[in-house]
Amino acid sequence: MSQSNPAAPAAARITALRAMGARRFGRNNWRGTWTLAQRETKRFLAVWQQTLAAPLVTAGLFLGIFSLAMAGRPPVMGVPFLHFLVPGILMMSVIQNAFANTSSSIVGAKVMGNIVDTLMPPLSPSELVMGYLAGGVARGLMVSVVIVLAVGLTLGVWPSHPLWLVLIAVTGATLLGALGIVAGILAAKFDQIAAVTNFVVTPLSFLSGTFYSTEAMPPVMAALSHLNPFFYLIDGARFAYLGVSDSNPWLGLAVTAGSALALALLSWTWFARGFRLKP
Repeated sequence: MSQSNPAAPAAARITALRAMGARRFGRNNWRGTWTLAQRETKRFLAVWQQTLAAPLVTAGLFLGIFSLAMAGRPPVMGVPFLHFLVPGILMMSVIQNAFANTSSSIVGAKVMGNIVDTLMPPLSPSELVMGYLAGGVARGLMVSVVIVLAVGLTLGVWPSHPLWLVLIAVTGATLLGALGIVAGILAAKFDQIAAVTNFVVTPLSFLSGTFYSTEAMPPVMAALSHLNPFFYLIDGARFAYLGVSDSNPWLGLAVTAGSALALALLSWTWFARGFRLKP
């Protein structure tokens, strides 16, 4: 009479779970999240001429053109006009690049049909969001470092509150990175991402006080500007650089952090449902 092996049922159950793709590495797949973040970072570093050098050239052109066109302009908010422009141009570059990184990654994978390579690994929706956001934040911060160093070495303008600049840059990159995830999920082709950039991101950036102070605006327009989350990013960067701002920096941080959280939760929901990602 054969004797049954008591370990056989347990071994069979483990084999079945592995076949179903059960997570066997704890509550959080930190290695998988880190791998996705590395992929997103290496993706833009491979073309650093476009992703890091180009924003520096664009920022330099903005500053050069405005310094010539507005020569002799009186100080704004108590500082020279060229110095007033630096924080806005810096933050505009950060948010545009953070948006471009996450949105282009997702829509590119959808267009080429390899989005399944990201969805198949054992990554939860929160881990996917964190991995994509890490790449967007990394690109935004690297762009900010390049511009801060270039402006400081050429114009002698350095942030008066560097830790606050890091905080507002991370918040802005997170906000636009999350918006890029949302846009990438919704878009089916690159033309649609370009439409979001041209009709949403760029106008909101330009109408957020990048090149002017809301003190010079009519009361109604100034009030409408305060409904734009980008305004608080520009204003927060201006406080970090110059120590002056149009609004309470803490209020701006709360508004932008809340907006980033809302968009991240929306991204998490769509990843969990496979909305516009799974056939």
